[in-house]
Amino acid sequence: MNEKLIHLAERRERLVAQVAAQRMALAQSIEPWRQPLARADQGLAVLRYIKSHPAWIVGGVALLAVLRPGRVRAGGVGKWLTRGWATWQIVRKLRGR
Repeated sequence: MNEKLIHLAERRERLVAQVAAQRMALAQSIEPWRQPLARADQGLAVLRYIKSHPAWIVGGVALLAVLRPGRVRAGGVGKWLTRGWATWQIVRKLRGR
C-alpha cells in the first residue's frame, strides 16, 4: 500500500509540473492577443452601456442635428439616420418589445 501511495505522489508531482509548463506556454502564446482582446472587451462594455441607456443615442442625434443643420442633405446624415431608425424599429418588433 505504501508503494502505491509513493507511486501516486510521484505521478501527481509530474502532472503538477506538466500543468505548470502548459500554463506558461499558454500565457506566452496568448500574450500578443491580450491588448486586442482588452479593446474588444471595452467596446462590448460601451455597447452594453449604450443599449441600457438609449437616451444617449437620441441626445447624440439631437445634438448632431442642432450643431450641423445646414449639412444634412438628402444623401447625407439624414438618410443614414432614417435607415438607422427604421432598422431599430424592425429589430424591436422582431424581439417582441
